[in-house]
Amino acid sequence: MHDPDGYFGEEVAARYDETSAAMFAPEVLDPAVDFLAELAAGGRALELGVGTGRVALPLSRRGVQVHGIDMSRAMVARLRAKPGGDAIGVTIGDFATTRVDGEFALVYLVFNTINNLTTQAAQVACFRNAAAHLQPGGCFVIEVGVPELRKLPPGQKVVPFQVGPTGWAYDIYEVATQSMSSNYVEIIDGRCEFRSIPFRYVWPAELDLMAELAGLRLRERWEDWTRAPFTNESPKHVSVWEKPRT
Repeated sequence: MHDPDGYFGEEVAARYDETSAAMFAPEVLDPAVDFLAELAAGGRALELGVGTGRVALPLSRRGVQVHGIDMSRAMVARLRAKPGGDAIGVTIGDFATTRVDGEFALVYLVFNTINNLTTQAAQVACFRNAAAHLQPGGCFVIEVGVPELRKLPPGQKVVPFQVGPTGWAYDIYEVATQSMSSNYVEIIDGRCEFRSIPFRYVWPAELDLMAELAGLRLRERWEDWTRAPFTNESPKHVSVWEKPRT
């Protein structure tokens, strides 16, 4: 039976903040909120894939009016239950196509969430949707990893990223289609549980083309929220595209 919450239903939502605890650490979160608050410059912000409010809540506390789009009612319920959660407007839907009223100074999409759109067409649609929500001079920001294909020797397509006594996690890459999946094996109460989430990895240059199709232009690209330079060795990037004023 199809879960209306997609791959982020009740089981995942109940443990999401715990399993993503490192992303809530002040040294990780504060630079992101600083970066986004600066770009919003007092205007409204729209988060695509708002989830449990990891970024939206502290950004709202900085005085930025934040609205979110998310498909998962289970994730949004966690947001609503947190202090300040009622200050975040949320629209339930696919962030590639769902529209909300008004214009925004900032649209942002963090923590690899663009990869949750598993086709190039959906990712292109997301850029067009972001552009449609932006006011002239507004910015679209994406934080996403650089595909780790350099870790794949010839004939191999699996990259483990977590190994422990009670759990294993690994990515499977299909280079011909740019599809991948993150797979988790956990031992819970003596039972083995398996979960797999599909993604589509995307290159920085490909994202720039998507932006151009949507009428946006690259303004800046950094390795992370602290504005470290983006280099050949950068494991991820924070990219900002701007909607022209004319």
